[in-house]
Amino acid sequence: MNRSKQRKQRLFRDRRRGALTRTLYTELPMSIKSSSWLHPKVSVLSVISCSTGLLTGCSRAPTFDIVGSFFPAWLVCLVLGILLAVFVRWLLLRLKVAIVLPILVYPSLAALFTFLLWLIFFS
Repeated sequence: MNRSKQRKQRLFRDRRRGALTRTLYTELPMSIKSSSWLHPKVSVLSVISCSTGLLTGCSRAPTFDIVGSFFPAWLVCLVLGILLAVFVRWLLLRLKVAIVLPILVYPSLAALFTFLLWLIFFS
């Protein structure tokens, strides 16, 4: 073997670490055993208060009966918001108002009208 290869092997051997061993809970130091992250204190009151937030979504979803089929209310608000945005576009064209970025303005108007309708009728 040449010297450079021996030197590389020696450097690699010095950098090598010992194999990781599994430690048992009984072998852990006392400061780690007594830490709160190993033994969380969960009270019944905290579990109940957290679960009530999850149960608030269990109410009936707002739907419309259109020709015997139920449509979600957000879908109806979206269609009406798009129609209102089309009306505003027609109005702006009639008034000859120049829009700089129409690709951003009209979807934003549709979203604005959709959210406004939702807030007005369902909140």
